[in-house]
Amino acid sequence: MGRDGRGEAPLSEVTAVPEVCELGLVGLAAAIAAREVSCVEVARVHLEHADAVNPQVNGLVARRDPVAVLAEAAERDVELGRGERRGVLHGVPQAIKDVTEAAGQSFTAGSPIFASRVGVVDAPHVARMRAAGALFVARTNTPELAFGSQTYNPVWGTTRNPYDLTRTVGGSSGGAAAALATRMLPAADGSDYMGSLRNPAAWANVYGLRPSRGRVPGGPGFVAQLGEAGPMARTVTDLAALFGVMTAGGAVGPLDRADPPDLTDLRPADPAGLRVGWLGDLDGRLATEPGLLELARGPVEVLAGLGAVVEDVVPSFDLDGLWEAFLRWRWWNAVEMAPLLDDPALAAQLKPELRWEIEHGTALSAWEIAQAATVRAEWYAAVVELFERFDVLIAPATQVHPFAAEIHWPAEIDGRPMDTYHRWMETVMPWSMAGVPALGMPAGFTADGLPVGVQLIAPPGGDRRVLEVALTHEAATDHAARRPPLLA
Repeated sequence: MGRDGRGEAPLSEVTAVPEVCELGLVGLAAAIAAREVSCVEVARVHLEHADAVNPQVNGLVARRDPVAVLAEAAERDVELGRGERRGVLHGVPQAIKDVTEAAGQSFTAGSPIFASRVGVVDAPHVARMRAAGALFVARTNTPELAFGSQTYNPVWGTTRNPYDLTRTVGGSSGGAAAALATRMLPAADGSDYMGSLRNPAAWANVYGLRPSRGRVPGGPGFVAQLGEAGPMARTVTDLAALFGVMTAGGAVGPLDRADPPDLTDLRPADPAGLRVGWLGDLDGRLATEPGLLELARGPVEVLAGLGAVVEDVVPSFDLDGLWEAFLRWRWWNAVEMAPLLDDPALAAQLKPELRWEIEHGTALSAWEIAQAATVRAEWYAAVVELFERFDVLIAPATQVHPFAAEIHWPAEIDGRPMDTYHRWMETVMPWSMAGVPALGMPAGFTADGLPVGVQLIAPPGGDRRVLEVALTHEAATDHAARRPPLLA
């Protein structure tokens, strides 16, 4: 595999991790600000580490010319010498998810149709990361046009799980998760429509925050679709630091929140009396791989042991109707790609699941969309009412353990057939539909060392709460400290 990230063959080398790559975002930013390490040295070490590790996982793609990266790092050092520090990302290596536009960067979205496309403008949160001093070194891999929770595409290939190179790391922010777990990046951006921050976080033993609806600016659209940009990191503190950058400055588009989250003096929540609802498999509704629920319940037991009050809960709502409404929202989201089906040559380049989404989207009636909007509004009201009883909810972040990297999606779970290519991720759907913050966090490991994760869910606007409760859980466990076996 070359520097651009192409190729898929996993290797078996065990790689030592340079100290600077272990620091994480907050630690690295502090070291750079104190001039304990130069931006050039940080860049050089991260580039060399990626040279050693990336061929095994294929998390970073479209890697930039190292000469250009080091030249930009030198400029950051000159700025520091003048007493100018742009922000917490000053000189910190970053790589934007390949479905997100960044000016001057490759922007393939994993599609052969856009294999030569280059970004023209920065997405709002990318602009904020750039302004805070980020040093862009590559892109992170994603499924084709970010559809699906398995990171493979015909442009860059498959991203593999650092904990077992024969398996998937999930998606669609799979490249970011793999890069974090292998210490190629100290933090990373991602996005989440149907678990795309939560699923790969679970399978890479890292954190991923899907924020409240509109908290990270999404642009000028007037339709509240389900996708949200958010941060990923190896610690909650690093997660909050990048989240602060992505949300600084308030609203950009008409549906963005104007109030950045208050992240000052962030500290663990007091677990005594914390009201926690455990959703599990929604009373058997969700097919789950045997043994997964017991492991996913681990964080619930940790909080209960610290004094939290735990109760099993199943929302009183027509969840079949909610699933149907979700399908319609997702089909509606795919309609903008309909022109690709008009050209047989382009249509032939799309994976079948994408064509399925677009075809259903173009067949939707206005009445069906209106019905779905009504169901979503009713579900939001039900979720608000649910949080009158609970401070946070906890649910599995996935319904299966990481599966073979060659499999596009599980056809069945424990003998139950999946009727769509994404039904196996239904556990994340309700919280996307509600637009509430959902933080994916480590929950432990299977007997053979595969990571397991959960979603920590808070009420609308409760981004600070979900971070504080995550800090409480993090302080009581050592899950996130466990490194992939390919790292020495």
